[in-house]
Amino acid sequence: MVVAMLSKYCCILLSATAKRFIGSEQRRILSSTTARRATKRSLSSLTSQVKRVSIEGNIAVGKSTFARLLQAAKPDWEVVSEPVSKWQAIESSSSQSDPASQPSFSNLLEMMYQDPKRWSYTFQTFSCMTRLRTQLQPPPARLLSSQDAPVQVFERSVYSDRYIFALNMFELGCINATEWSVYQDWHSFLVEQFGSQVELEGVIYLRAPPQTCMERLGRRGRVEEKEVELDYLEGLHTQHERWLLDKTTRLHFDWLTKVPVLVIDASVEFESDPEVRAELVSQVAIKWKINGPLPLICPPSPLQTTYSYPNFGSDYRLFQPPNASP
Repeated sequence: MVVAMLSKYCCILLSATAKRFIGSEQRRILSSTTARRATKRSLSSLTSQVKRVSIEGNIAVGKSTFARLLQAAKPDWEVVSEPVSKWQAIESSSSQSDPASQPSFSNLLEMMYQDPKRWSYTFQTFSCMTRLRTQLQPPPARLLSSQDAPVQVFERSVYSDRYIFALNMFELGCINATEWSVYQDWHSFLVEQFGSQVELEGVIYLRAPPQTCMERLGRRGRVEEKEVELDYLEGLHTQHERWLLDKTTRLHFDWLTKVPVLVIDASVEFESDPEVRAELVSQVAIKWKINGPLPLICPPSPLQTTYSYPNFGSDYRLFQPPNASP
């Protein structure tokens, strides 16, 4: 009898202790979860303040050079390079059954240029995915803690992948109608899913004649580009003009039709001309704040027009052709 009572008492004691422990653990987990959620909300709030801008333009127009100028002028900005190196070295296993086999590497960029009808869809799929990953990367801590408005600058975007390069390959017949339909379907789905995380606050369009780009392409001597011909650059130039100047490209995202475009005359040799380079750098004193101005980035042009954009301040200087709507 005594043993039974002691046993029952021990069970009650253990049960109460277990309940206290479980309750304490639940409170700790709840507190930890709440803290993580608060941190996530705080980080999300900070990230939403980042202004995202893309540099667009033809092949060899000078995007990387201009990006370096921006980085030099505003070292607290984050300038994100185009993921070309990923396209040049895609790792693949030589054997599915032998995990110890040595991996091989494919240069998809070169494969696309050598056989565009075979590889254009594959290349545009992969290039778009790498651009998407780039745009989804969280901003570095130094950017979020910057006293000025945080700015990320990307070399090209998921939008030029679709509305410039993939569209051009479709019109050339290198991407067939079925592939183009599939590409557009998953592109729209991904952009809509990620929403504001991949939206742009502005576009900088480096504009130069295709012949100028062809000359620069020859000088930089990228081995994959030896197959590129002038008519290909002319096609890309036309696509840029339609999207960013003429506004005749059919866009599938309403907000993208309203994104301001800053056009820069990239025909000047700002890479080799220290005077022009200094002039450009001196004008990139951008304070990208809600109530602050976005100063002029390029020399005065007959195409200069000033528009008002609430997200950029009342003095946002936009270079567009006459009759272009802001």
